[in-house]
Amino acid sequence: MSIAVGDLVIRKSHGGDIVFKVTDIFSDEAGVRHCILKGLHLRLLADAPLDDVQRIDAEHLRNEIVRMESMHNESLKRVMQRRSLEREQREMSRGEAAKKFDFFDCPGRVLHIDGDEEYLRMCLKTYSQLNIEAHGKWIEESKQPEMIIPLLQEYRPDILVVTGHDALVGGRKKEQDWRDINSYRNSKYYVQSVRNARQFEPSRDELVIFAGACQSYFEAILEAGANFASSPTRIFIHAYDPVFIAEKVAFTPINKTVDINDAITASVTGVEGVGGLETRGKFRLGMPKTKL
Repeated sequence: MSIAVGDLVIRKSHGGDIVFKVTDIFSDEAGVRHCILKGLHLRLLADAPLDDVQRIDAEHLRNEIVRMESMHNESLKRVMQRRSLEREQREMSRGEAAKKFDFFDCPGRVLHIDGDEEYLRMCLKTYSQLNIEAHGKWIEESKQPEMIIPLLQEYRPDILVVTGHDALVGGRKKEQDWRDINSYRNSKYYVQSVRNARQFEPSRDELVIFAGACQSYFEAILEAGANFASSPTRIFIHAYDPVFIAEKVAFTPINKTVDINDAITASVTGVEGVGGLETRGKFRLGMPKTKL
């Protein structure tokens, strides 16, 4: 069965563990046909010999979509349950005089820069479902560093997400490879993007930054100035992981520190895929709520 750009496939050598979309097909110097693969739901960019990939059937795709949608919906449900509980606690703590007025929510605003257009659309839809104001820009990873400051000047966000695709080149897993920025496909761009953002706003409390993708150089990204990054154990992260980290920051009150454990647990892949530092929240209450 011939493989074409746009097909959904699995890698036979990896036991079909991840569903990919074929984004390009090319021949190497020896004439061997290869394809570029993008994770359907994981922020991973890989390549493989054409004879190592196999197109998936309709049932496989249906099962994958059902599984991922179920995971996504469960994450949304947990967020809404948490917010409902927090709202009840705030109501209980209000004095009698304050209860005469309705409050309104003012969560943190997000600027989301993504190297993948499809993932960006998915994330922006989820921000909307979570009632978060978010602006999104689709920018290739290598061009993200030069665009950071102009975009920060334009949108003035509370939270910056810089993500896309990444990978350990050639699947290198040795510890010495982990400490070499050149072992990663795009980590150097995330590191430079964070450094540029910190030139614009040095404070980790004024501008909260999440950066990274699958298998990214976690330690270097944090050292550059990020609050949250991927991937501590160099595993693949989910397309929605940055969104759920940003949500936790956006809805944590400004007079409180984001519970790191809660924030990481709220992500899809958890502590093996995402980590970070103590960070002040970006949520503010306003009053009174008008009827206009």
